[in-house]
This record gives sequence, structure tokens and C-alpha cells, in this order.
Amino acid sequence: MQRYINKISCLGRPLLLLLVVCAACTSRKKAPDVSHIPVTVSIARFDQDLIAVDTNQVAAGLDSLHARYPVFLPAYLQHIMAFGAYNESTDRIPEQTRLMLVNNDFRTLQAAVQQKFADLGWLEQDLAQGFRYMKYYFPAFKVPRVVTFISAIGNYGAVTIDTLLGIGLDMYMGGDFPVYASLPDYPAYMVRRFSREYITTNCMQALAQQKYPMPGAGAKLVELMVAAGREQYLLEQVLPDTPDTIRTGYTKAQLEWCEDNEMMIWQYFIQNELLYKTDWQETMHFIGDGPSTQGMPPGAPGRIGYFVGLQIVRKYMERHPEVTLQQLMDDKDLVKIFSESKYRPR
Repeated sequence: MQRYINKISCLGRPLLLLLVVCAACTSRKKAPDVSHIPVTVSIARFDQDLIAVDTNQVAAGLDSLHARYPVFLPAYLQHIMAFGAYNESTDRIPEQTRLMLVNNDFRTLQAAVQQKFADLGWLEQDLAQGFRYMKYYFPAFKVPRVVTFISAIGNYGAVTIDTLLGIGLDMYMGGDFPVYASLPDYPAYMVRRFSREYITTNCMQALAQQKYPMPGAGAKLVELMVAAGREQYLLEQVLPDTPDTIRTGYTKAQLEWCEDNEMMIWQYFIQNELLYKTDWQETMHFIGDGPSTQGMPPGAPGRIGYFVGLQIVRKYMERHPEVTLQQLMDDKDLVKIFSESKYRPR
């Protein structure tokens, strides 16, 4: 989509603006009213409860935490912090936990998180609204219990464990948080998204991926793109007031580049016969995260397959208005969705 910004007369501008506004109104589906759906979110502060454990009685403190967080504590210790299984009979887990709790860097990080996220009322409201949309589109959706934690910046922004949703607050301290800049594992294109405005989107994405995981090894690139596009389309429906830049993770300039060059992007896939490639390393060039997409012009952001997939799914849903969001997500024939979309950008 080209953007013409010059040579518009003062007389013609109001009319043009009206036409643009009207076009936008008709092209974007109106969000349904979900105010009647009862959802309340009360976030449990596991991060605060953990830091309050008496370091002279860690084993007893962990037992107390386990009684309050029977699902999350074992997962936190074993999978997020990699301390080992909670039910081990040795003293290894309590000792590793004690060393973490007395570590100055960990306590400083917790203090910074507490200062920035002392009040999470806004997040409870945002999540509750997203869950209302989820229940509207997926009637069997169960509202998860929500807990917050810190992982010593272990790149756990949002995790799902059974019927529980965990939020790693230390991954949303803002792009200018000095600790991020000192860690080589987190380049600038990633750190840019370590901000609070991404929390709700990442949470809804984690819930979507729990129910509808991406295809595994051996999947065709077109299947991966459609699966990624369905995920993005779901986020559009359950987060209708969230900016496209937040849902996609692109900057405004990157998103505009994709929109302006949509036909060129598609021609690249066609001319290089990429759609039915199954080599995992090759397909990850277009699905995996990164500052750019290998082989494309410098303006192409990473995860370009998500953008293409979203356009395919949007076109499919335009052609099949009878298909519900749940039917779209439950459909296992991803190639059929692509074929029936008749996606051909011009």
C-alpha cells in the first residue's frame, strides 16, 4: 500500500480524509460487545511471596509456598530456574533457593520490579477484557489463574502451566532498563519489546500457543505461515484495541514497509519456490525472530512469515464469513486455508 502525502489541495483534503476514515471503518470488523461476560482477574504476586521467604528457614518457606502455589512452585524451580525437581529428597533445592534469595543482584532486581509494578490493577483489567473476548469466541475457555514471578531475566515473559498463566515481570522493565544492555543474549531488536505494553499481548499469545501450537519439524513453510497468521488473527480478535505494532512486534516503520511491499514479499516466496519447503533451518529464516529477514531488502523485519500468514488468513476469512474463529483455529488443514484464501497481493 503506497502512501501519498504531497500535492493535496486544502479544498480536497477534508473530502479525502473523510473517504479514508470511512474506508477504514468498513474494512475493520467491529468488535463484539463482551461487557455481559463475567470475568474477574486477581493476580497472585508469587514474586513478592518468594522474596519474603526467611533465608534461615528456606525449606519451611518452600513448603509454605507450595501450599499456596501447588502448580506453579514446582514448575518455577524445575523449568524456569533449572534448580531441579521440587520433590527431591536432598537439600539441593532449598540451598539453591537460599543462594538465589541472598544474592544482591537478585534482590536488587526484585526491588526494581516491585517499584515499577507495585500496582497491577491496570493489568488485571486488561487481562480480564482479553479473557472476555476469549470466552466470547471460545465458550469452553477457562480463565487461568495468573501469577507473577521473576526469572533473573531468563527470557520467560509469559508461560502457561496447565490452567495457570505466569508473567515474568523482570522481562518488561522497559527498553532503557540498564541491566538489559549488559546482557549479550538480548540484542536491541528484542529489548525494544521488553516493555509493559507487550504484557497482555504476550499473555494472550501464550494461551493461544498452548491450545494451538505451531506445526513441528517437517511442516511446509506455507503451513507455518498460515499457523502464524492464525495466531496473529486471533490476537486481532481478542485484543481489538491493541495497536498492530504491539500485536505484531514490528515497529511502525517495519509494519509500513511490509504493507508497502506486500506484493514484492509475496513474489520473493513464489520466485524462490519457498512455500512448500520443509527444511527447518530454511523455514526458520522467515518464521524465527530476528532483526531482519535474510535474503530480503534491509527494510524487511524478522518473522516476515507472520505478516504474510496474517494476510493469507485475513483473505481466507473475508472469503468465508461463515467460518467462526474457533472453526478457523480448529481446522488442521493449513494448506486448504491457504488455497481457499486465493491470496494474491497486487
